[in-house]
Amino acid sequence: MIHFYDTLETRVPQVREAELMRSLPQQVAHARKSSAAFAQILQAVDPVTVSSRAALARLPVTRKTDLHERQLAQRQSDVFGGFSAVGFGAHMPRVFSSPGPIYEPEGKAADYWRMARAIFAAGFRPGELIHNCFSYHFVPAGSMMETGAHALGCTVFAGGTGQTEQQVQAMAELRPAGYIGTPSFLKIIVEKAASLGVALPSVTKAMFGGEAYPPSLRDWFLQHGIQGYQCYATADVGLIAYETSAREGLVIDEGVIVEIVRPGTGDPVPEGEVGELVVTSLNPAYPLIRFGTGDLSALLAGPCPTGRSNARIKGWMGRADQTTKIRGMFVHPGQVADIVRRFPEVARARLVVTGEMANDSMTLQVETTCSGLDALAAKIGEAIRDVTKLRGDVLLVSPGSLPNDGKVIEDARSYS
Repeated sequence: MIHFYDTLETRVPQVREAELMRSLPQQVAHARKSSAAFAQILQAVDPVTVSSRAALARLPVTRKTDLHERQLAQRQSDVFGGFSAVGFGAHMPRVFSSPGPIYEPEGKAADYWRMARAIFAAGFRPGELIHNCFSYHFVPAGSMMETGAHALGCTVFAGGTGQTEQQVQAMAELRPAGYIGTPSFLKIIVEKAASLGVALPSVTKAMFGGEAYPPSLRDWFLQHGIQGYQCYATADVGLIAYETSAREGLVIDEGVIVEIVRPGTGDPVPEGEVGELVVTSLNPAYPLIRFGTGDLSALLAGPCPTGRSNARIKGWMGRADQTTKIRGMFVHPGQVADIVRRFPEVARARLVVTGEMANDSMTLQVETTCSGLDALAAKIGEAIRDVTKLRGDVLLVSPGSLPNDGKVIEDARSYS
């Protein structure tokens, strides 16, 4: 096990899929039984039937806005809005808060957030000291990384955020094997150390999260002797995917089921097409079924060159919520999807808003091979008015013409 965290990472893909699909109906049943929110959301669902990705795709998507709304509505009776399957006490060592506020439980399982796998892939090994600069205040990021490091057999220095000079001093004196935190903060620390004339030779590896990690920044760290890898995790479901030494996308974690759906819907898109990342967690303490992260990504073809056999995603590619205000009316990606569903001859669509605020116009660009284009355009125009209560132009284009960037609504207005 020198190259892999455990044997799960190298399972035959068909074996992994079969095991996930065996776990899925059990998790759906558990969510209905132990979570008041999912008892309501999935009340019409027979868990036994949810044993395939096609069946999973028929379940409703629960988004962060749903968590927030249910928590607000039940603040006096259940701060978790009925989503948590465990209550205060021995089964919930900590509670965290994300902006909203949205409260998240931490269960008692070792490596509850499943971060050890990503930390291992970033090059950390048992017996090492890790300098953890994710926040321990309110949000779960610091605890996510610390519990993962402990599960791996590492010691953690709880650096947290801020106090750059003290961070430099601690790194110089404790000589950690590496850093975990945002890439921008490590860059600040390295630059501060240079300005102080302090060498940090022990810091040769890092695992990053919480913000973008472009190739230019990766190269900057390499020039300073630091190999940095990124992970993708959320406060709701923990680790979702992680980077490996191959640096070809992010490998999906073994404890989640990932789908990529068309923004504003729950409909899976073909492999390679950009859409919203939806996660089903197998965590019994917080059993989120089809949780919409609000983040855009796409599935990559083939396995990771390192030998890890799970599917890969491109990584974070933007936000899926593209709700836009047009002539005083909000237009949502789901409304564009409603229009498209009315026309089987339409493959994809993109609503482009142009002009200036208060003097704007919108055009629905539609991919189709249909004949009788004028009649189709007229019918789509009527559907636009019916769904959005606004008038819009229709532009019919050939299949494959629209960009594969996950955008359903493009705001191209001038704000100058």
